[in-house]
Amino acid sequence: MTTDKFSIVQQETDKAIVLYFHGELDLEVAATLFRDQLEAVVSGTEKELILDLTELSYIDSTGIGILVSILKIRDAKKAPLTVRNIPPGVLKLLEITGIAKFLLQGVKGGA
Repeated sequence: MTTDKFSIVQQETDKAIVLYFHGELDLEVAATLFRDQLEAVVSGTEKELILDLTELSYIDSTGIGILVSILKIRDAKKAPLTVRNIPPGVLKLLEITGIAKFLLQGVKGGA
C-alpha cells in the first residue's frame, strides 16, 4: 500500500496484524487508499489490528476521517484495535479534534 507521499507496511503474526504508517495521510491519498486497499484489511480479520503511527509525519482532516472509519469498523465487528506510537504533532491535532481519547482507548474486542 504505497504512494509517493504515503505508504503502509503490513506485518502479520499469529495474533495480530500490524500496519506501519509512513509519510503524509491526507486528502490526496486517503480516499483511494482506504477504498482500494485498507478497508479489506480492516474489516477482513478478527485478529487484533495494530496501527503503528511512528513514521506518520502529517495528517489532515481526511486522514483523521480514515482513522475514525477504522475505529468504527473495528468497534462494529467487536474486533480489537490498538493505535500506538503517535508522534507528538499528530497527537496534538488528534487531541484538539477530540479523537485522541477514542484512538488511545482502542477497541477491546470480544462479543
